[in-house]
Amino acid sequence: MTKDKSKFSHALLNYYIKLYTDKYGRKPVVNIYKEKWAMADVIESIGYDRAKELLDYYFQVTNPSHQLTWFFYNFDRLDDMLNKTEQDKERRAKIRAATKTMVEGAE
Repeated sequence: MTKDKSKFSHALLNYYIKLYTDKYGRKPVVNIYKEKWAMADVIESIGYDRAKELLDYYFQVTNPSHQLTWFFYNFDRLDDMLNKTEQDKERRAKIRAATKTMVEGAE
């Protein structure tokens, strides 16, 4: 693992720890040196920025314990869910805009 990949992996793991601590009021038990390899795979698959977005999204959705291993095994499903949510928001915004112009035109 290159120095940059390791740095990004550690940054995201520390971000996960921060999110977990903020939500539950205690630090999770995480072996950073072991988990950096799995996080590096996540970063390689979807990129650092998207992985950070998914961590934020992960703590917004209902999950009983927000375990890191669950995130590693299901980040692709989370990515798909987040994509669908973003597309739905865009579609709804377009519908609202079209409805607004129709209403304004009818007056």
